[in-house]
Amino acid sequence: MSVKIGFAPTRRSIFSAPDAVKYSNLIREKLEKLGVEFIDIKEFNEDGLLYADEDVIRAAEKFKKEKVDGIFVPHCNFGTEYAVAKLAKEMNVPVLLWGPRDERPDENGIRLRDTQCGLLATGKVLRRFRTPFTYLKNCRIDDPAFEKGIYNFLAVCNVVKAFRNTRILQISTRPYDFLTTMCNEGELLEKFNINLAPISMPELTETVKKVKNDISKVKGTVAYLNEKMDIQIKESEVENVAALKIAMQELAEKYNCNAVAIQCWNYLQCEIGIMPCAANSLLTDEGLPVVCETDIHGAITSIMVEAAGMGERRSFFADWTVRHPDNENAELLQHCGPWPLSIARTKPVLGYPLAFEHPGSVSAESMHGDITLARFDGDNGEYSLLLGNAKAVEGPYTKGTYLWVEVENLDRLEDKLVCGPYIHHCTGIHKDVVPVLYEACKYLNIKPDLYDDIEEKVKAAIRGEV
Repeated sequence: MSVKIGFAPTRRSIFSAPDAVKYSNLIREKLEKLGVEFIDIKEFNEDGLLYADEDVIRAAEKFKKEKVDGIFVPHCNFGTEYAVAKLAKEMNVPVLLWGPRDERPDENGIRLRDTQCGLLATGKVLRRFRTPFTYLKNCRIDDPAFEKGIYNFLAVCNVVKAFRNTRILQISTRPYDFLTTMCNEGELLEKFNINLAPISMPELTETVKKVKNDISKVKGTVAYLNEKMDIQIKESEVENVAALKIAMQELAEKYNCNAVAIQCWNYLQCEIGIMPCAANSLLTDEGLPVVCETDIHGAITSIMVEAAGMGERRSFFADWTVRHPDNENAELLQHCGPWPLSIARTKPVLGYPLAFEHPGSVSAESMHGDITLARFDGDNGEYSLLLGNAKAVEGPYTKGTYLWVEVENLDRLEDKLVCGPYIHHCTGIHKDVVPVLYEACKYLNIKPDLYDDIEEKVKAAIRGEV
């Protein structure tokens, strides 16, 4: 995923300008080495540094024109805190504060930069401007903390960008008896600028029929399914799975959506005779998350988790279901069969779900490893993001797509799920993105809600502590 940041190194006149210039150039070289795409202000003055009022205006104009996703403001000596605050306030994107650690004072007791002190000043002024920011600890350029902190910040920017540009394809209404998945469309728009693109089920089924009329459209997907899965349904039903996948993809493109929430039962089965699970699986594997039961908040969660993962892993949408029969802190994550094929531990089966009579479901245990679990949800005008870590454990076989996971304290997690505002759905990913999601919340007006007692550990990760 592409993330572009504005690079605005800063200095203050009472400390060494040449030393600030030297360090700004060293930072530029390091960013290039790390493969970071950045927009520079080098041409604004002879130093290529931010400190003058007129350069604040020019930097904001340039960064907006280039559509940067965040700004990085290294303090190359003390730094000019009011210039940084004005720029950050104007941009309204994530801000990263950092400065290269100072050298030992010379034999005369002279210090050329005083970087940490400047960072303390800027943090205070940003608070006065009510502008959130991210802080990377005062370390050396070649410290592992710098690289870790930069990559974490890029992921934070990606989450914020994805969230602020969300439009969800809502296919039909929620199932009648699923009050849990109701949402306030107007409030999502007013609070977060999240848009829904609602369409009727007939629009989907008519698109499916049009796709099926052009056999060339479904041929490739059918071949892919036959290669990657153990097929246990009729050939005509496999074609319906392929056609449904392509139809949802076309509709998402038509309405410019980055996720889909579908009413997966029961009208769809009456019209085309299949469950949408396998089609959901294929689309999620291609980076378009599809969630079940018209769960709009679930779709938002999946967008955030996918963005936090920076495209390195695919997310999966699951139910919290039952406790492990032998492990007091383990739980079954399961759903009818929408999980991406790429996370399957064994060759997936294309067959029938646990609780429905129609075909089109995926069955496979997920691969094991460390997991992040998250859930964006809210009611009564307040929104939060439940999140935390888990690890896969062995457990009994069950149908559908599933994974047994162990958490630190299942009783504490259960309390949060029952008492809310969350429901039984969550999104998982095989990567630790808890620090990234936690930090992104401060830019999105969402309360981060950790289900384990790990807040200090999470904050340390954002600071770059290794």
